[in-house]
Amino acid sequence: MRFLRSLSGRFLILTVIFVMLAEILIFLPSIARFREDFLMDRLERAQIASLALLANDAISAELQEELLQSAGVFNVVLRRDEARQLMLSSPMPSPIAETFDLRDTPPLQLIRDALVCLFDGRKQMIRVIGEPTDMRGLLIEITLETDGLRMAMIDYGLRILWLSLVISVFTAVLLFLAVRGFLVKPIRRVVGNMKAYEDAPEDARQIIEPTSSTTELRQAEEALNSLQTQLTASLKQRERLAQLGGAVAKVSHDLRNILTSAQLFTDRIEMSEDPKVKRMAPKLVNSITRAVHLCESTLAYGKAEEPPPRLSRFTLIDLVSDVIESERLAVGDAGVSFAEDIPAALIVRADAEQLYRVMANLVRNARQAIVNTGKPGEIAISAAEVEDSLEIRVSDTGPGLPPKAKEHLFQPFQGGATKGGSGLGLSIAAELIRGHGGTLTLERTDETGTVFAISLPQGAVGH
Repeated sequence: MRFLRSLSGRFLILTVIFVMLAEILIFLPSIARFREDFLMDRLERAQIASLALLANDAISAELQEELLQSAGVFNVVLRRDEARQLMLSSPMPSPIAETFDLRDTPPLQLIRDALVCLFDGRKQMIRVIGEPTDMRGLLIEITLETDGLRMAMIDYGLRILWLSLVISVFTAVLLFLAVRGFLVKPIRRVVGNMKAYEDAPEDARQIIEPTSSTTELRQAEEALNSLQTQLTASLKQRERLAQLGGAVAKVSHDLRNILTSAQLFTDRIEMSEDPKVKRMAPKLVNSITRAVHLCESTLAYGKAEEPPPRLSRFTLIDLVSDVIESERLAVGDAGVSFAEDIPAALIVRADAEQLYRVMANLVRNARQAIVNTGKPGEIAISAAEVEDSLEIRVSDTGPGLPPKAKEHLFQPFQGGATKGGSGLGLSIAAELIRGHGGTLTLERTDETGTVFAISLPQGAVGH
């Protein structure tokens, strides 16, 4: 039973079945041809017997009976020169049941008549009409019983059946061996490789090497090779990420302590009477506070994943202004200008710290892309309510993203848009927006600039 469930066993059975079906299709016209040849042979014998009577009219009744028995018929009628003449005759045991004319009979009719004769076990008397050989008359007709014809057809059919079985088994064995060698063994090799790779997916030596000469199997091996290569690389990257996460968590822990101390100094700076210090101190406090929160979030991320957003209502333009002010300090005299198109009364319901990180990351990437070109450029931030969502766009006039960055845009350590970048920023930003139930997408990038779109669900808009 196990063999029958295998690919080789099922192919062997199907081969035998299909070959037998083909033999049946061949058998039908073959048995019809055999019946036609049998009857034509009786017509020729009857014509030869009638020639003896034409040569000598005075033959005895015993000789006529012997001629009819030699021809295997009861009566012979030969029509010559429009005159129908009974040449030889003997008493018939039963009346004629059916007449068959072999002159220009369609093939399908011959097949039908042969099958009726083969499966009809009744003993009948039939009349057969045909053309005399060598044009020795207009037609010749004979009468004979069907039992001899039917027995000859059964014997012929059994021989065809046994021959078909031998051919089927022989063909099936050859195909079985061929399939086993060209298909089953390579498939088993692929399955064996998959099992070995399953046991040690991090071992690059277990990656399959395409060797099959069969096109389809070669394509399957190449696809499996690509899949295993990508999976092994992903596993190694995940391991590196885990190690990096531990290191980042340690650094963030110490950095949080340092920043906490810095917060104490900013409290004293706020008490300064210098107008410029008074104006810059709140922004310094906000920046240090965000840095402390970032360290705390990083520690939480190292333990599990990005914490869920803590939703609150705030004015979006204030958050965007903080982002732009921070980036203006970093720009200096690099020739990067900023523009914003945000309704002053637009209230957003979101996690302010997380949304700030997303916006700061997008603006920082845009600023670095423009600065790297050495040419002046502009970064614009716009926001608007669109149907059931809030759409925020960050656009720049930079050189556009490189092909590798577009291909792995939101994948950590692979989608870095700037030289020396880690590729973590966009990955984290996309995760933070997903935590709000929204999406971060690349809307457009070409030589004229790049546009990122943030879509937040309806609940993000406060009223």
